[in-house]
Amino acid sequence: MTNSVNRRTQASQKRQRLTAAAARVLHEQGVERTTLADIARAADVPVGNVYYYFKTKDELVQAALAEHTARLDELTGRLERLADPRDRLKALVEAWVGQRDVAARHGCPTGTLAAELDKRADGTLDAEAGAVLRRLLDWAAGQFRELGLPGPEDLALTLVSGYQGMSLMANALRDPDVMAREGARLLRWLDSLGAQGAPVAGSSRRSS
Repeated sequence: MTNSVNRRTQASQKRQRLTAAAARVLHEQGVERTTLADIARAADVPVGNVYYYFKTKDELVQAALAEHTARLDELTGRLERLADPRDRLKALVEAWVGQRDVAARHGCPTGTLAAELDKRADGTLDAEAGAVLRRLLDWAAGQFRELGLPGPEDLALTLVSGYQGMSLMANALRDPDVMAREGARLLRWLDSLGAQGAPVAGSSRRSS
């Protein structure tokens, strides 16, 4: 019985290593350039074992998207410990900026994957990538809603679009400082939002 439990535990750990490796390698290299052997090597798993857990690259892409969802849920779960929704949103922006070096090299993990999958001729998996971004939008909208701001979905779209834009520009220019500057602008924008969703009195035009 003990041996059976140990085997199941080892199999679960190996699958998790492969999933985490898939999320990282696909982000760094893109779907088309990545092979199963690349992911096996990154996970320190024999390439033949990969097929036991994932029959195709698409299954690994799905696993990577699930990993991104899990990481998002972990992050938002931590942010929920903050009492003030505005503080949660600001902490989210700070978390994005904290990943500026990675973004400058490879872009947003989910955004770049969604863009690449959208260009595939078979049209598969792009909706699943979009669902991860939708999850982030829904969470952000919930925070704006809790603040009592009108148009919470629109505000969430502005926030997440700001993140996608600064990730794209940081990557295109290979300049992590883009994330720092634009992150600071998003923080000022969040501070500027009053109870009616408009900039609070005295806030600068640039902050709105």
